[in-house]
Amino acid sequence: MTKKDNKKFNGEGRQLSSQVSKSMRKYFKELEGEAAKDLYGMVLKEVEVPLLEIVMEQCNNNQTQASQILGINRGTLRNKLKEYKLL
Repeated sequence: MTKKDNKKFNGEGRQLSSQVSKSMRKYFKELEGEAAKDLYGMVLKEVEVPLLEIVMEQCNNNQTQASQILGINRGTLRNKLKEYKLL
């Protein structure tokens, strides 16, 4: 095994970043000159819901474990799960 093979994932998320960029370019193109509204909230919701769903699935719905993986407080996680009706 080489040093490179031994290296742990560093979490840079380059592929995710690239996909977000592509999606945003497509979104603005499809607006056809109309003004974008509440873009920040829309993007957060679009990313946050599947993120929460997948992490909860990976943790077998263990909120303590999920909150540790996400790096957020367990109470914050519960609030987000309730907000998106994932509880």
